[in-house]
Amino acid sequence: MNIALIAHDKKKDDLVRFAMAYTEILKDHTLFATGTTGLRIMEATGLTIHRFQSGPLGGDQEIGAMIAKNKMDVVLFFRDPLTAQPHEPDVSALIRLCDVYAVPLATNMGTAEIIIKGLERGDISWREIIAERNAEASKDFKK
Repeated sequence: MNIALIAHDKKKDDLVRFAMAYTEILKDHTLFATGTTGLRIMEATGLTIHRFQSGPLGGDQEIGAMIAKNKMDVVLFFRDPLTAQPHEPDVSALIRLCDVYAVPLATNMGTAEIIIKGLERGDISWREIIAERNAEASKDFKK
């Protein structure tokens, strides 16, 4: 599964600790993250992470593009609800895309833990069915 890891500045420490706690689950998946968040998680856990730009510089939109192409299966986005974000429209667009494409989204540690445990149990395997269906549709379209 493809998993996006994103955190606002005041939540980066929380996401790093979360990734450290669940490294054994995360290591079996393909990980993507926005700039600094990805670097901090890689340094703390040794996980391999494809890093995009930082959120305000377009990283949120890069992840959004993957969602729109059904190439992202889970988004863990630790948001800071108490601090105004200059790129709030990008954040809202990312959340909207998760809703449109039925991508499980956690915006806090509590929900992230439920999703990661579900991922470990195979509860999110339906995303693989969607990916297979989209691959077949793509083949049919190219014919």
